[in-house]
Amino acid sequence: MHQQADVVVIGAGVAGLVTARDLSRAGLRTVVLEARHRPGGRTWTDHRLGRDLEIGGTWLHWVQPHIWAEVTRYGLAVTRGPRSEETYWLAGDEVRRGTLEDFMALIDPGMTRLLEDTMRWIPRPDAPLTVAGLSEVDQFNLQEMLDELDLSVDERNANEAAWVGHLNGPLIDCAYTNALRWTAATAGSWRLMHEASAVFRLAHGTRRLVRAISADTQADIRLSAPVRSIAHDDRGAEISYADGQTISARRVVITVPQNILHRLDITPALPEGKLRPSVEQTASRGVKAWIRVRGPVKPFFAYSSQHHPLAVVRTEFIGDDDAVLVAFGADSTRIDADDPAAIDAALRVWRRDLEVLEATGHDWMADPYSQETWLIRQPRQLTWYHRAQQAATGVLHFAGSDYADIWPGFIDGAIESGTRVARQVRAGLDPEPGRV
Repeated sequence: MHQQADVVVIGAGVAGLVTARDLSRAGLRTVVLEARHRPGGRTWTDHRLGRDLEIGGTWLHWVQPHIWAEVTRYGLAVTRGPRSEETYWLAGDEVRRGTLEDFMALIDPGMTRLLEDTMRWIPRPDAPLTVAGLSEVDQFNLQEMLDELDLSVDERNANEAAWVGHLNGPLIDCAYTNALRWTAATAGSWRLMHEASAVFRLAHGTRRLVRAISADTQADIRLSAPVRSIAHDDRGAEISYADGQTISARRVVITVPQNILHRLDITPALPEGKLRPSVEQTASRGVKAWIRVRGPVKPFFAYSSQHHPLAVVRTEFIGDDDAVLVAFGADSTRIDADDPAAIDAALRVWRRDLEVLEATGHDWMADPYSQETWLIRQPRQLTWYHRAQQAATGVLHFAGSDYADIWPGFIDGAIESGTRVARQVRAGLDPEPGRV
């Protein structure tokens, strides 16, 4: 049986779901093909360790305009983790202890100097390539820029650990412009950037958002339907998926992460500006671990350095007789998030009084449908590839958090990109020019 659609969306992550919602509600026959058995992509709430845990994307904030609009649209409740009552960090090999504000005061001089030119280079985060000379700084990695500050050992460790928590990769691989883009999104305030990227979350999990968008679409969402090939010309495309099924469409929206785009069988091949960054890969290759420890435990933050398996650990849930922590490290190959013994050893950098009961996570780097965590670019990738990655290739369009302008790598970025591409596709298929 021949299948026909106006639009086929590849991927039912948040970007794909938003795209499908907007197109289907505009009256276009829209089919979503998702390789996994669940929607959401890298946004995934799963019940583990006795809690609903965010295995992927988590945090949001009212300075993230696109996701906040969705929070308002669907009446979703927002909460936060427990406020830290004590904070640990390293000064060389010595463990220091104080308040979270003590730690923030420690990193403030380095953060301020590192980011003082943010608004000069990216005055408009919604148009990150506005300044012609941005390539001058896009050539540098974040480690180089931190090294230029000549910080004391404890300041250096603290700043590096904080950035590993943000960028989820070795700082030598992470472009300095990643830090500029995140900070530009909060009008140059590094403290607000820190809050916007690491504090507030949906009260009942991101699954509520995924379910709300899915229920609001008239698209045909097909799970366990991996795409095998795409053949396209100026009239449309034919997509082969699952076990030999095919569907034709006037337009295709591809929402896969940057790192796997080059693995898709697409004929004719995509242009170099799309394939090259996919082959090069993103800089983010870290680990996110969830850890249940015996309680009672006071809420805490802990920072080590980028050279430790876990650079940042903090409490996210407090129970009567247990607590659940979330932790991040720069390199997923250095620690197994499912190994309680390895997690216990990593926590002993700061504390020997914690008893690890269980640990869990997801190896996004090994996941065949992601092979990255959240988008963090290598040096030069922003100025060399960003425009090419966003551009359509004939009837093929590209959406996803990796291609966002304001908050790349965040759920907000996925919604921004999906909304923009849906508008472009709809306008291209609309018989009445200008009706959007």
